[in-house]
Amino acid sequence: MLTWEDDVEVHALRNRGWTISAIARHTGRDRKTIRAYLNNERTPGVRKRTEPDPFEPFVDYITCRLREDPHLWARTLCDELEELGYRMSYQTLTRQIRDRELRPVCEHCASATDRPNAVIEHPPGEETQWDWVDLPNPPASWGWGSMAHLLVGSLAHSGRWRGMLAPAMTQPHLVDGLDRICRGLGGLTCSWRFDRMATVCHPDSGRMTASFAGVAKHYGVTVTICPPRAGNRKGVVEKANHTAAGRWWRTLPDDVTVEQAQTRLDEFCRVRSDTRPRRTADGRTTVAALAAAEALSPPPTVPYPAILTESRVVSRQALVSYRGNRYSVPPELASAQVTVTRVLGSEVIDIVTTSQIIIARHRLAPDGAGVMVRDHGHVLALEQVAMAAAGTGGRPHRRKERIPPGPEAIAAARKLRTSDETTTSSSGDSEPTPVPAASTVIDLSTYERAARGRNTLA
Repeated sequence: MLTWEDDVEVHALRNRGWTISAIARHTGRDRKTIRAYLNNERTPGVRKRTEPDPFEPFVDYITCRLREDPHLWARTLCDELEELGYRMSYQTLTRQIRDRELRPVCEHCASATDRPNAVIEHPPGEETQWDWVDLPNPPASWGWGSMAHLLVGSLAHSGRWRGMLAPAMTQPHLVDGLDRICRGLGGLTCSWRFDRMATVCHPDSGRMTASFAGVAKHYGVTVTICPPRAGNRKGVVEKANHTAAGRWWRTLPDDVTVEQAQTRLDEFCRVRSDTRPRRTADGRTTVAALAAAEALSPPPTVPYPAILTESRVVSRQALVSYRGNRYSVPPELASAQVTVTRVLGSEVIDIVTTSQIIIARHRLAPDGAGVMVRDHGHVLALEQVAMAAAGTGGRPHRRKERIPPGPEAIAAARKLRTSDETTTSSSGDSEPTPVPAASTVIDLSTYERAARGRNTLA
C-alpha cells in the first residue's frame, strides 16, 4: 500500500519519463503495484482486502431499494436486510451507504429546493407578510401546555418585523395579532400575504373565507395567498421567524410572565432587528430608516370587533388573572373554571361561567400593569365569607396534639356500658349460681391426712 506522498512521487517520476521498472526499483515496490497506482486502480491509504467483502452481496439490493425510494430510512432498510441474512450493525450499513454513495439524489425534491429562484422586488408600502411560529416548551407558569404560538408580521420592503405571543392560533387571536402588529410596524401596507392557513382561506382552493373577508375590508387591504408548495414567496417573514426562535425565544428565562416576554420581544425588535444595516443605491442605511420611508397608511381607530375568549381558573381570593392584571368575581366562584370574553376594541371584559352566565364586567386595565380591579360588592361579599369561616372554623389541629375523649364521648360510653349490663341480666330465666370467692386461709390438716394415707398404702 502506498501513501499519498508515495503516490505523488510515483506520478511525478512517470511524468519525467521513467519506466515502471525504474520506478519500482527506485521505490522498492512491485511493478504490478506501481502500475495499479498509475492506472488509478488503487487508492493511496486504502489497503486491498485479502478476504471477500461481507457487505458486497447486499449492494445490489440496497441500490435497487434506494433507487425506488431515495428517502427510505436506513433503519427500515436494515430491517429488510436482516431478513435477508445481514448480520452486520446498523452503523456499518449507514457508513457503507455513505462511503459507496449508494443513496441517489431525489430529482423531484431537488427540483423543488434547488430550482432557480428569482428575486421578487417589493416596492415601499406594498406588502406585509404574515406567518405563525410554533415555540415549544413555554414557561409552565403561563399555563399554555407544551406549545406557545407567535404571530410574526414583516414589511417586505424594509424587513422590519414585529410579533405577538398567543396561546392558540384561532381567528380571534389572529385578528388581535394583526391589529397590534400593524400598529407596532407603524401602519398598513396595500397587501397582506399569507400561506394557506385555515383561519384566512380554504386550504384546498386558496379562496378567502367569508369571516376573514370582513377583517380585510375593515383594514382596507387586499389579501394574497401563496400558491401551494411556494413558501419562498414570503421569505422575509420566514427569516424573521428564524431570528425570533433562535435569538429571542431560545434565551428567554423561565421566570418571566407572558406580558414580560412580550415586552422583551418588542425591545429586541427595536434594539436588535431595527438597527440591522442595509445597502441601497443611495448608500448604507438601516432597517428602521427604510421602514420610516415606506409611507404606510394609518390603521383604523378601533380594531376589528372580533370576540376573544380565554379560559381561566379563579383563585382562592376570587380573582381572575388576565394579561398581567387581576379582576374580581363573586366569592362563591373561588377555584372554579370561567371564561374571559373580550370584544377587540372594547374597554371592558366579561367573565362568564361554564353555564354561559356573565357574572362580572370590569374596565380593562393596560396589559401588564399588575393592578387589581375589584368590584365593591365582590369585596364585601368576600370579607363576609372569610370572617364567617374564621369565626366557626377554629384553629387547625396539630399532628401531635393530645385530644382525650370529651364529655359527649364519655356520656355515650356510659350509655353503652349500661345497655350492655341490662342485656346480660335479662338473657336467662334463673339466677346464675354464685361462685364462692377463693379462700386465702390454708388448712394444714388436709396435707397431713393426705400424707398419712400415702404411708398406709405403701
